[in-house]
Formats: sequence, structure tokens, C-alpha cells
Amino acid sequence: MPRTEPATLVVVIEGFDLPRRRSLQTGAQAPGRDNVHLALRGTCKDRAAVVTPGHPWQATEPIPGDAASVRWQVEVTVRRGEHGLDFGGPFVRGDRADRHLGIVWGDIRADGTFQLICGSKLRLADVDPGLVEGAMRSGGRLLARVRLTDAHGSPICARLKPPDISWSVEVAPQLPNRVRPGGMPISGQSTK
Repeated sequence: MPRTEPATLVVVIEGFDLPRRRSLQTGAQAPGRDNVHLALRGTCKDRAAVVTPGHPWQATEPIPGDAASVRWQVEVTVRRGEHGLDFGGPFVRGDRADRHLGIVWGDIRADGTFQLICGSKLRLADVDPGLVEGAMRSGGRLLARVRLTDAHGSPICARLKPPDISWSVEVAPQLPNRVRPGGMPISGQSTK
């Protein structure tokens, strides 16, 4: 496979089946925690984030751990080379064989820091390269649907595998064609 210029892949992470508040406060992984949140692990400086003491990354866009669902969108750089696809960017971690996006559970303390409880890997290396290519070709997004509660009712942690994660291509919504009086087109804007 010849080397090409880096391309941008939009990845959407949709989390569902979050633990109930009680299990977050008293579960084996988080005893006594009262402000548990779920966040993206990243080094991006232009998104809301909380410092995680002792770690080089931040807890980006934290969501309360008992929310109905979560949804984040990130851009990932994709490079094609002789060994296949490789991924990079402020949300991508791990060595070449273990590139992944990370989501982390932690307690936001009174001082505003994020005390890590545990985390999960969404391994980009596990994604079918055809899905990645399809998402970039269609102008769509690579969608990761993630179950966030384990079989014991606790926050799910470690490397995610099916059926706790599924990957697919989400086609970007088409904006309606709008026309000004007199027939001039109006540019549309996407919404989240």
C-alpha cells in the first residue's frame, strides 16, 4: 500500500446503559465516590477538560456517570502505509499495534480535579479497515456504540470487545437545500 497524505476521520462515540447512581457510589470499583463522571481521555487544549493528577492527559468533556447516554465526536488522523492504517491525534493513545481511544471513569473532587477510577480502550486497531475507509469515503463518521455497564452493574472497564462495543459507518445527515427569494442558495449549517 503506497504512502499517502494523512486524512481526517470523524469518530463518534455513543455510550448507553450507564450504571445507576447507587452502583457508582458503592460499587467495588468506586466505594464512597459521590461525583463520578465519565470522560474522554485526551490532550486536546481547546475542549472543556479536567486535570487528572499524575497523568499526562486530561478528562475531556466529563459527563455525570448516571446520565441517560453520552455522545462525543473527535477527529482522528489516518495515515496509510505499507503496514496498513495508522491513527493519531490528541485523543489517540497506545503504540502502533494498540492505537485506541480512551474513556475514563473518575470522581471529580472538590478541588476540581479528576480522580481516576478506571478506564476502557476503544481499539482502533480492532476496527475493520473497510469501515474506516467507508466512513472517510462517504464523508460520514465512524460510529462506536458502547455499553457502559458490566454484568455486575459496575462501570465497564478494560479493552472493550463485542457485544459491549460495535463499530459502524454513520452517514452524515444531508442538509436541506434552502433558497433565498430570487433563487439564490443559502449555505446550511450542521447541528450536533
